[in-house]
Amino acid sequence: MLKVGIVGLPNVGKSTLFNALTSAKNAQSANYPFCTIEPNVGVVSVPDERLWKLKPLVNTDNVVETNIEFVDIAGLVKGASKGEGLGNQFLHNIRECDAIVQVVRCFDDVNTIHVSGKVNPIDDIETINTELALADMSTLENIQKRISKAVKSKDKEAILQDSVIQKCMPYLEESKFIDTSDFTDDEKHALHFFHLLMAKPVIYCANVSEYDLKDGNNYTKTVEEYAGNPNSVVRICARLEEELVDLGTDEAKTYLSELGIQDSGIERMIKSAYDILNLRTYITAGEKEVKAWTIKKGTKAPQAAGVIHTDFEKGFIKAEVVSYNDFISSGSWAAAREKGLARLEGKDYIVQDGDIIIFRFNN
Repeated sequence: MLKVGIVGLPNVGKSTLFNALTSAKNAQSANYPFCTIEPNVGVVSVPDERLWKLKPLVNTDNVVETNIEFVDIAGLVKGASKGEGLGNQFLHNIRECDAIVQVVRCFDDVNTIHVSGKVNPIDDIETINTELALADMSTLENIQKRISKAVKSKDKEAILQDSVIQKCMPYLEESKFIDTSDFTDDEKHALHFFHLLMAKPVIYCANVSEYDLKDGNNYTKTVEEYAGNPNSVVRICARLEEELVDLGTDEAKTYLSELGIQDSGIERMIKSAYDILNLRTYITAGEKEVKAWTIKKGTKAPQAAGVIHTDFEKGFIKAEVVSYNDFISSGSWAAAREKGLARLEGKDYIVQDGDIIIFRFNN
């Protein structure tokens, strides 16, 4: 399951967003710092309208969406890495997350206290990044102490780990996210097991008023310029997202449409997470169920089968594949086969997003 950690300063809308994400008002939200004490964990279904369009075509009652786990920790403050505030106590809860969502306040409201007394998204981002970097530096220093003897004795694994640490430190000293483009495959593998916060993909969640959702504002423009990658910035109105939970699906879509918005902020954020992590979805569809499966871009058919069960990968023979659009136009497996749109693919086939697959394997 994809796992995403939510971080930010106190009172930026983290817990409000978490409440909306999980459709459950279980993350206390209040207008004072450190409202969230224990980390909140919620599992969210990934919306995919393709599954529901396939449901009547394969005559099933069951639709199973793929899931994302979100972890919301206490608001971080300057000095968190040295014990200030409460957020530092829970950084370990997000170390094994696949990505980080950093909620950034991009709205003015005299009734909502800002922990530093003024709204400045870039200052906020840099405060968070500095604390994450300092926490990572502490982690690497502890690893260095642990492997120092092994490095001196020329242990290959220890030398590899030490080289990774040497490459990471300059980034962390400048509070920058780690660019692994000059890391070898072995170094990337070692880095993965360090669980560094600044080595994870980040999505900046610009929390705005509902009036700034469509076009943004001066605050969101500075965040977009800072991030550089448009796919890593998502505008949301956390308060509106929480209110949409209480509306029916049709009512929510109608309301968003009136604001000139097609998808909810949550849907855009989930899509952004998939994009930034290079994730793709393939589908299995039959009378038993229609089900979505998450894989990395570039995954070959046997490894995609292994996501369902390791036996599928071990005994892989062939994959019968139909693209989503071809299946919809055909209306059934039988029709797709008759039209020649279903094809058999072997071990080297790279599974595409939206592929509908039946795996053939030896038990």
